[in-house]
Amino acid sequence: MSARRARPASTPGATPTAARRRSARRTPAPFAFALVAVVLLLAAGSGEAARRTPLRVFAAASLRESFEALGREFEGAHPEIQVEFEFAGTAVLRAQIERGAPADVFASADESHAHALAADGLIESPRVFAHNRMVVITPPGGRVRTLADLARPGLRLVLAGRAVPAGRYARRALARMDSSGSFPPRFRSRVEANVVSEETSVRGVLAKVALGEADAGLVYATDARASRTPVRAIEIPDRWNVTAAYLIAPTARARGNRGAQAFVRAVLGARGRTLLRRHGFLD
Repeated sequence: MSARRARPASTPGATPTAARRRSARRTPAPFAFALVAVVLLLAAGSGEAARRTPLRVFAAASLRESFEALGREFEGAHPEIQVEFEFAGTAVLRAQIERGAPADVFASADESHAHALAADGLIESPRVFAHNRMVVITPPGGRVRTLADLARPGLRLVLAGRAVPAGRYARRALARMDSSGSFPPRFRSRVEANVVSEETSVRGVLAKVALGEADAGLVYATDARASRTPVRAIEIPDRWNVTAAYLIAPTARARGNRGAQAFVRAVLGARGRTLLRRHGFLD
């Protein structure tokens, strides 16, 4: 007869498997209470966010940093509102509103697009809230040192498109330089022959120059200041420069929307103007 193998000792009244099951089922009470508290807080937070009313602001690309700062302050003063920005070229934003995009506020980088939307009844009467100026930007250590260098053969120049406010202002400034008699003959045509790209927004111009894909571009002074990649700004004297006017208005679809009216008042108010000046805009 063969010898039987000895069984391992076990706790009386319970098998090892049963003991492990009981241990797995035991959850420390403090941990359980903490878990429930976290779940309840998350549920409350999501419910609060769901109750916030979205306010959709369509704003010119050059307003990004200043409006984002203003939006944070506005939400702090109006916790029931969540500001949602759409930044793009003014012409693009106008086209979107004309096609029925759900915008509550429109902030334009020029008067013509704003007044055109107002004439069509798509926005309320627009009001001027800031101004800006054009500058030439180049990569640090680039080929362009003076305004006259913009006409050098082979230079890669980037402008905003002709329908974009910054593009119109840039070409107007070039025309003033050309007619001033302070530059070589055919200055404007020679400069425009160097244009290698026309962007849909002024931020597209800034990006091309900042990335070294162009030797120079014309942008707003605030864009040169806001660039995260260093660029060199060449000032355009007042006698040739162009002043850009920024206008804002609630859209027709937001008529009666107190949030839209309050945001416009915030931009036009003292605090809004202070924030805009802080980002380089002019009154």
